[in-house]
Amino acid sequence: MATVPLTPADIEIATRAADTFTRIYYTAYDSSTRLSELPKLYRPSSALTWNGSPFQGAEGLVTLVQNMPPTKHDIQSFDCHPIPGTQPPSLLIVVSGSVTHGLGPSGNPSATSSRNKEGHPRVFSQTFMLVPDSASPAPSKVGELAKYYISADALRFVG
Repeated sequence: MATVPLTPADIEIATRAADTFTRIYYTAYDSSTRLSELPKLYRPSSALTWNGSPFQGAEGLVTLVQNMPPTKHDIQSFDCHPIPGTQPPSLLIVVSGSVTHGLGPSGNPSATSSRNKEGHPRVFSQTFMLVPDSASPAPSKVGELAKYYISADALRFVG
C-alpha cells in the first residue's frame, strides 16, 4: 500500500483539529460532568497510561477519574503531527501545561504540609494518538474537520 503524502492543507487541518480537540478535552476534564463527557472521546480499545499506571478504554478512564479531586488545567502549548497513511491522517498530539488537583493551596486544610502535591500546580506532558472515527460520517467539504477518537493517551508529571 502506498503512503498518501501529506499536503500543507493536511497539516493546517490537523493543527485546527488538534486545537479544537485540546480545548474540548481539557474543558471536559475540568468540568463537573467529566465522568459523562470524557468517556465519549475513548473507545474500548483505547490505551491509557497515567503517570506509569495502565488503564483500558472508557471504563479505565472512569476508574482513573472517578475518585480524582476537581482539576484545573493550564495548557502552555501543544504540537500536532499528522501521521501519513490514512485520509484524514491520524494525529499525534503532545500537550504541555500544569494541572492543579483540588481547590488549590488555599483550599487545603491549614495543617497540610507544603510538600503535599494536592492543591499545587504540577507540570505535565500528555501525548494523544487520535484516530479517525470510522463510525462518524466523513467530512463532506474540503477543510472540514474529521471526527476522531483517542486511541492512546499517556500522561506523565514532569515537575
